[in-house]
Amino acid sequence: MSFDSEMKAALETFVVESRDLLQDMEDLLLGLEQTPDSADAINAIFRAAHTIKGSAGLFGLEHIVTFTHVLESVLDKVRDGEIPVSSSLVAVMLPCRDHLGTLIDGVAAGRVGQSVELEAAGSALHLELGTFLNGDEGSGNTGSAVVGQEEAERTTMSGGTAIDAGNWYLSLRFGIDCLRNGMDPLSFIRYLSTLGDVVHILTLSNDLPDVQRMDAESCYLGFEVVLKSNASKEAIENVFEFVREDSVIRIVPPNSKMDEYISIIQGLPDDHELLGEILIKSGVLTKNELATCLQLQAQRVEGSTGTAAQVPIGEILVDQEMLQTPVLNAALNKQQQVKEQKARERQSIRVDAERLDKLIDLVGELVIAGAGANLRASKNHDLALLESTGEVMRLVEEVRDSALQLRMVPIGTTFSRFQRVVRDVSMELGKDIQLEISGGDTEVDKSVVEKIGDPLMHLVRNSMDHGIESASVRMMRGKPARGMLRLNAFHESGSIVIEVSDDGGGLNKDKILAKAIERGLIAANSNLTDKEIYALIFEPGFSTADQVSNLSGRGVGMDVVKRNVTSLRGTIDIDSEMGVGATIRIRLPLTLAIIDGFLVGVGKSSFVVPLDQVIECLELPKQSEELDYMDLRGEVLPFIRLRSIFEIEDALPRRQNVVVVGYGDVKTGLVVDRLMGEFQTVIKPLGKIFNHVRGIGGSTILGSGEVALILSVPAMTEHYSRQQQKQQVQLTQASCQTSKLIQ
Repeated sequence: MSFDSEMKAALETFVVESRDLLQDMEDLLLGLEQTPDSADAINAIFRAAHTIKGSAGLFGLEHIVTFTHVLESVLDKVRDGEIPVSSSLVAVMLPCRDHLGTLIDGVAAGRVGQSVELEAAGSALHLELGTFLNGDEGSGNTGSAVVGQEEAERTTMSGGTAIDAGNWYLSLRFGIDCLRNGMDPLSFIRYLSTLGDVVHILTLSNDLPDVQRMDAESCYLGFEVVLKSNASKEAIENVFEFVREDSVIRIVPPNSKMDEYISIIQGLPDDHELLGEILIKSGVLTKNELATCLQLQAQRVEGSTGTAAQVPIGEILVDQEMLQTPVLNAALNKQQQVKEQKARERQSIRVDAERLDKLIDLVGELVIAGAGANLRASKNHDLALLESTGEVMRLVEEVRDSALQLRMVPIGTTFSRFQRVVRDVSMELGKDIQLEISGGDTEVDKSVVEKIGDPLMHLVRNSMDHGIESASVRMMRGKPARGMLRLNAFHESGSIVIEVSDDGGGLNKDKILAKAIERGLIAANSNLTDKEIYALIFEPGFSTADQVSNLSGRGVGMDVVKRNVTSLRGTIDIDSEMGVGATIRIRLPLTLAIIDGFLVGVGKSSFVVPLDQVIECLELPKQSEELDYMDLRGEVLPFIRLRSIFEIEDALPRRQNVVVVGYGDVKTGLVVDRLMGEFQTVIKPLGKIFNHVRGIGGSTILGSGEVALILSVPAMTEHYSRQQQKQQVQLTQASCQTSKLIQ
């Protein structure tokens, strides 16, 4: 792989990871409005922004680095408690997140820089962020007082001479045998002048004994040295290489270095999990200091009684003045970030969707080939071969389930994106609306999740605009001023059910019916159920909105919703009550690739019924052979005769069977000739030429190489119900005409 291709692959990874971080940032920002004191959320938002900034810097994306730097500065002050979390802050942060997303999209599209419009938008957002920074600086007297107090203490320690913020502070306590070992403390101090300027020296004589007990060869003096130098901490420490073992050397970096160290720590790659490694890598701690600290840690454990826990290394570092608390906190945050990143890497890996689709296709072909081998073994009556093919089919089934499981993702990821939609749309409409999400951990095929996003967007926006009333209207009706919008998902009979419900005014049946009659969609004397009336809103262009807005009424775009749901082999229905609210319910198959099926035969034709919709199988009673229903343990079970629907003219068998199927709350019987058992079904879509055929959900290839149609139970049930209603209307009309003739 060439360098250019490696960089391109790395840039693609940057784009993917940045988008994930931006989505996390949006979710966390929306959550801050509910829990503004969540330190974990604030830290996570800061880490997301910092990670994007650091990664962008690696690729030379200066426009992203420049924009994110100001955002990061505000977040840093929020994290330190200097800027309080408020709705106005979140209102500025969310557009900043969107702007970052736009910049990332530009990188994905191959644009390295930014347009004039984007630059202007970024500058405008910087101005808004600046109001928080300026406001904080204006009220930052407390912070200045703390700094002033620290400087005063440092001045006192240095004998009254002011220490510049850019100077190093050295605390030197040479060993008592230093002179005996031939070492001159002053020579080390003089050598410091080769690294910079020795600004101030304070000699400490606290340990100097009385003259009678004084030993002229012993060293009793300590020194506090102020050094102005650009050298690193390790270089300064190396000056005292020969006296380190029996001396106490403390090197405190300048205040101005603190921000630099913190920045270095935050920008380190996610390679090291150990705190000591992070501190050494950043240059704030030397290897000798770490070794000393570990020694002290071990001594404290040995000196303790019982089962005392180890003292944290960070606590020892601060206690021994090897490290300042802000730098330690930055290192601890980095350590936590690295741990979380490595945990995510251990939990999951990124797989290209095309590779996954190819795997599913190959598994599907393996299922078909296995079925063919099993069929041939059965025809040859070879028991050993049948046993072998049976074991192969069992393993193939496990591979199939595992492969399909790879495609399953929780639908909560899709649901969470609507937090932002609800927030923005409710502000646009001037309504107070809360989104409640449940069932977010319900898993569904990735392809289904990708295609259900747009339909859900239509339903959510229309519920907010046309369903939920304004606060004043709600108060008049005795409702809470805040409207409630709910997204819910759950599994039911091998399908996933997604509900979008609101506590608004509900659908007006009379208004819908009148509009449908006016548009000629139904006859004026039609006798429709409530569900059929509500279903009229899915007709193209149908709307009952009195005014057209940016969001429009509940009907605009609803035909697109139904078309998209139908293309996923799903159904959609509505429950509503005037003044109480409405629930739109979408039922979708869990997967679009491979299913467990139940194979049935009618004449020479074979059909597959989704196994999760099969309830039981019965022999067709003699008394029901000429009827369209039967008595199923006291319950009326209507029939759908496949022979009639598909116009199969083969001879009737001596005995027919009924496959009882259920979908939602509807139960129906399919009358077939033969029951052929369970069958692993690889779904093959039909061509566009068959789009008009009702009741078919696709096709599959049998082990014999023949094609079998996969029945769509919901579509067949709906089609059959409409036919029955038409017949009922015709009978009613005929009866009325007969009555008029008699009169």
